[in-house]
Amino acid sequence: MIRFALFVICCLAAPVVAQDALTEARSAAQQIRSASQGLEAADGARNRVAALTETIRAFESGLASLREGLRGAAIRETELTRSLHARETDTAQLMGALQVIGRTQGPTTTLHPDGPLGTARAGMIVASLTPGLAAKAEQLRADLNEVIALRELQQEAAQLLQDGLTGVQNARFALSQAMTDRTDLPRRFSADPVRTAILISAAETLDAFANGLSKISETDILPTDVSIDARKGALPLPVAGQVLRRAGEADAAGVKRPGVVLATRPQALVITPVSATIRYRGPLLNYGLVTILEPQPDLLFVFAGLDTVYGEIGEVLPEGSPVGLMGGETVAEPTGLSQSSERGGAVRSETLYIEVRQGATPVDPMTWFDTDKG
Repeated sequence: MIRFALFVICCLAAPVVAQDALTEARSAAQQIRSASQGLEAADGARNRVAALTETIRAFESGLASLREGLRGAAIRETELTRSLHARETDTAQLMGALQVIGRTQGPTTTLHPDGPLGTARAGMIVASLTPGLAAKAEQLRADLNEVIALRELQQEAAQLLQDGLTGVQNARFALSQAMTDRTDLPRRFSADPVRTAILISAAETLDAFANGLSKISETDILPTDVSIDARKGALPLPVAGQVLRRAGEADAAGVKRPGVVLATRPQALVITPVSATIRYRGPLLNYGLVTILEPQPDLLFVFAGLDTVYGEIGEVLPEGSPVGLMGGETVAEPTGLSQSSERGGAVRSETLYIEVRQGATPVDPMTWFDTDKG
């Protein structure tokens, strides 16, 4: 009887977990559907580049939220399943005891070895346990219903995930075409390909290349008095990702650089966080494809490690304009995501290097960008 009472008390003490994973995944599904509608509307948009950029970012946000929701759903289902399995023995013993009581003849159940006092005490114990049994049954029913809902969600999300991946790929292709056709951007200068090639071959470091950027133009660079000092520390990151290495932290080879490294998903869209002039775009040293932006005089944003770069040297990009795409291949992921692989960040397989230079000196990008510093 004591063991039985403790079992009921422990079950009543178990917390009820809200179905946050279901809510998040369903919200993400709506984001992806809205992004699909945005892709259809982008064909007739007046500013097709801006419309496609917004569509891609909506797809990326929706897919990220869907993956997060599915991961939470998988973890929650595992927890519930393990909990239900752990309670199988106690539940079976409880059901057996109730069945024995139900088969016992009425007069016998009114008797107790200790007499009327014992009978009264036993009745009081059973009466006190009855609400607990009802609550326990309700909790089991809720857990089973949640498991069913979580499994249905994961099954339904498989097609939605694939549709979202197809949609974002189509949007990226359309954006590349729109960037090729774009001719409406103002220019501050025109690049001299010969001088640019000479500078690239002569520069042995990023410092040397950045300091020689003024020599790659065949025309005078128009002056500008634009200032973004008031937005220092509040600029959004150019791509959705997580900070992998901060300024001055050594990489696996022991090399320390003054910039930060962001881990991103394959083919993630990189944008300019503020209106800026393209001072350079193309391959550079061992940095891969690089875009160097000048948002104001004597300030450079260096984005390195892209797979595709947009725009032309000398063009002035509006805030939020695409500057390129990360590399890698986007593949459909299983809906039953494991905790170990997801928490390890394996899906963020690409890295973007960000360096900020004020004058001839690199500074910590964290002083300019709004990142999660916690």
